[in-house]
Amino acid sequence: MSSLVELRVLEGPNLYFPRAAIKLTLDVGALAAASDETAARFARRIGLRDARPGAAESGFRQRFALRAVARLVRAIATESGTSRLGVRVRTTSDPHQIVVAFPWSHRTRAEAMGAAVASVLDAILAEDVEEAVGRAAAEVSATPPGPRPHTITPAIPVVAVTGTNGKTTTSRMIAHIARTDGRIVGWSNTDGIYIDGEMIDSGDYSGPSGAGRILERDEVELAVTETARGGILLKGIGLTRNDVSVVTNVSADHLGLQGIDTLDQLAEVKAVVPRITRKSGWAVLNADDPRVLAMRTVIRARPWVFSRDPDSPGVREVLDARGRATSVIDGWLCVLAARADPDPLIELVDVPMTLAGLSRFNVENSLAAASAALAIGIPRASVVEGLRTFQPDAEHNPGRMNFFTVGEVSVVIDLAHNEAGLEALFEIMNGVRAPEARLLLGLGVVGDRTDDLIEKLGEIAARDSDVVAIGHKEKYLRGRTVEELETLMRAGAERVGVTGVPAYPTEVACLSALVGQALPGDVVALMCHADREGVYEWISQAGGTPDSAETLAAKVRAAR
Repeated sequence: MSSLVELRVLEGPNLYFPRAAIKLTLDVGALAAASDETAARFARRIGLRDARPGAAESGFRQRFALRAVARLVRAIATESGTSRLGVRVRTTSDPHQIVVAFPWSHRTRAEAMGAAVASVLDAILAEDVEEAVGRAAAEVSATPPGPRPHTITPAIPVVAVTGTNGKTTTSRMIAHIARTDGRIVGWSNTDGIYIDGEMIDSGDYSGPSGAGRILERDEVELAVTETARGGILLKGIGLTRNDVSVVTNVSADHLGLQGIDTLDQLAEVKAVVPRITRKSGWAVLNADDPRVLAMRTVIRARPWVFSRDPDSPGVREVLDARGRATSVIDGWLCVLAARADPDPLIELVDVPMTLAGLSRFNVENSLAAASAALAIGIPRASVVEGLRTFQPDAEHNPGRMNFFTVGEVSVVIDLAHNEAGLEALFEIMNGVRAPEARLLLGLGVVGDRTDDLIEKLGEIAARDSDVVAIGHKEKYLRGRTVEELETLMRAGAERVGVTGVPAYPTEVACLSALVGQALPGDVVALMCHADREGVYEWISQAGGTPDSAETLAAKVRAAR
């Protein structure tokens, strides 16, 4: 069996290096299971004479394997003519698998190098290591260099946005503010690619291809890129740098995929974006999220934090270091700087996205967007006007906190794809429901989530709503079955005593059923991912109308 589990070419800055790299996932099971004598002999062969390999199948042996493989990579590189090669090695959740990464300048030869490492590891316990390394190095040397990385060095300013929740809304707000200032903006996100407000291609462009498509357009004056976890891990970032970065937050989502099993590991992935922010730029960080705030220790750029609390320790520390902050004082969104009075930009009640200050997440998104817009050089007046005119509707922010009125029922459509997103959805549902009215939720999940997360979403949905129903997303089963997802969601609901949760084949069918049983003043919400346009069409056919900022404010006042 080959030791090579996967060879992945990362075309730009990534988790391991600030430049293009090869990532190898290697099976070291043979070395892990080798006898103490065999492991010690192997250590001597590769020049690790002081090594203590540890017992077979132990954690010590796994750590020894990391050191040994790094030594092998450097040995092959040196003999094939590459000196001083950077190498990173990491454990995985599988004790028999490790990850090794190294940067590359020529793709074909770099891929040959990765294959050579695996071939040596395949034979390393059975033959002389020096012969195996020599043979592998000769094969690498004989391989044509191949193309260089396609990483783009931007010629225009770039704002890169990442995080678990809020990155799409924040990037849309930044783009809107810049367009308010008269700039031609290109932005990419999970919905598609937009040039000056017009979608030119639909699809998930939160990876490197989206940034590339924007920057190839001559008319674009500012690029706003949404940068997701998957793109960083699977392809690397397509740009050598950005001018302003934003990290909204880090919460549980997509764990258990691509070797990312913990929140700390996820934060490390997200930190790639501010790490490549140019030194003269700004890294906009959430001071209320400890993992995000900690990223200020790995950046070269100047820190600009945002927080709902102007007296938070993170804000104080960054201001003491001559950074900037954006916060809320007496209901005003303010910019803070060291040894200066706060600069009040706009009252939260005048920022429609905050739902009169009701939506905690959208207060944070507004703080982040204002920070980034100011950091990239957009004038203060344009920032204020952009915040004032960006609406939580299907035109400005489709699929995120979109409010409608259908008869005497409030309907809200939101992605709400993880625990934090669902809790934020309930926060605003409670903020607009009439006294004694009910909350009805259309629950739905995508298949590439852990069992625990899917069950947790079912638990939260049943706990915090008066009526819950399942609306399936057939396009997003991602290897699961409908029955399997239903079982997990119902198991979560049963934890809080809710049984017999009904299920519908589509999001539209689920919404129709919930609105059909809603009473005047009730709030119906749908976790919408698969068929947003179909949902909007159903609402329109049912006589529903989008809520204006004034209508939303009136609902909030009535609820209070």
